[in-house]
Amino acid sequence: MCVGCRKRATTLELIRVVAGSDDHGPAVVPDPDGTAHGRGAHLHPTTACLDLAVRKRAFPRALRFAGGLDVTALRTMIDSGTDTTP
Repeated sequence: MCVGCRKRATTLELIRVVAGSDDHGPAVVPDPDGTAHGRGAHLHPTTACLDLAVRKRAFPRALRFAGGLDVTALRTMIDSGTDTTP
């Protein structure tokens, strides 16, 4: 289920993300292979679903992370249209 729009979809249609870190600190990190450790969340690879998830503060809740998470890396991947299928 997409954390942005809350619609059901197969895992092949969604991007798996995990809480990690990048240059800006705690961040939502794409996990296209689905092999990263830890709690994951799924999202449609669209800017609309990403914007909804950010507006709803869905990532900290779904990933059980206290505090804010940077979505710059995820937004860059979605905007570039990078293929996320394993």
